[in-house]
Amino acid sequence: MRAARLLSVLLLLQARGRMTARQLASELEVSVRTVYRDVESLHAAGIPLYGEAGHAGGYALLDGYRTRLTGLTSQEAEALFLTGLPGPAADLGLGAVLATARLKLMAALPDDLRERANRLHQRFHLDTSGWYIDPDHTPHLGEVVGAVWDQRRVRVRYRRWAPKPEVSRTLEPYGVVLKGGRWYLVAGSRGAADEVRTYRVAQISRLRVLDERFERPAGFDLAAHWDASLREFDARRHTGEATVRLTPRALDLLPHLWEPALVSAARHSARPEEPDGWLRVAIPMESVEHTGGLLLRLGAEVEVLEPEALREHVARTVAALADMYHLH
Repeated sequence: MRAARLLSVLLLLQARGRMTARQLASELEVSVRTVYRDVESLHAAGIPLYGEAGHAGGYALLDGYRTRLTGLTSQEAEALFLTGLPGPAADLGLGAVLATARLKLMAALPDDLRERANRLHQRFHLDTSGWYIDPDHTPHLGEVVGAVWDQRRVRVRYRRWAPKPEVSRTLEPYGVVLKGGRWYLVAGSRGAADEVRTYRVAQISRLRVLDERFERPAGFDLAAHWDASLREFDARRHTGEATVRLTPRALDLLPHLWEPALVSAARHSARPEEPDGWLRVAIPMESVEHTGGLLLRLGAEVEVLEPEALREHVARTVAALADMYHLH
């Protein structure tokens, strides 16, 4: 455990440069006193590490010092190779760079880890795209990524589902996210740093990178923001609850037909109905039309109990289908 922490101290300083004892302690989730002891141990092992006091002080490695990758465990080496996703890298224009990096990493590994990494590459393939959807056409992704990296504002024409289908925006791009095979831009509006929104890159019809630079909000965490925005999105769109009866077979079919949040809600709320063996479940409801469409996928293996508006909507749809097929 301590050896792994010492290596972590070394790699943090190598990756980030100068860091204070308090910053290291926060990253490693240990006390500042423990960091002091670890630094002394690294000194004793001959690592060229020095510290400076004062407001701008901290610990740093001598310029030019780099550790080797021979300290990787087999699990760490395997994890590194699993993170190399060729599809997204190619989307970002980094396909050749990724291939070169993999070759360099392979060459730096000891023989036993190199063999394990080769077996992993032959046996596992990660595909980030979703089923039943065509890949997004994202001709502006490269420009978006460049603007994110250089912290330059962009002027975009954006297609949306709204009364005014296309709008112009000047955005401050903070980061890009790959979700279910689709690329999204997380950006703020000029002069409104607290108003951060998400834009699907494929919906950008025109983009121009401006000469104007911007400052990212202090402490902005892309991953944390994305997780919070997903939770907020679910809370905003699920405005009600529906109670339905399902057959056990229908409950088993849900993972193939519904999104995970609805499947989880149905499974956790499922209660047996006597004497026919059906199950009573409660699910979040986005709208009568949307939820009705989901329920109709289950055919005769579902019955809506409430709300009444949803029950009536499903009944009207079924009646219209019966009329279409002359089933009266």
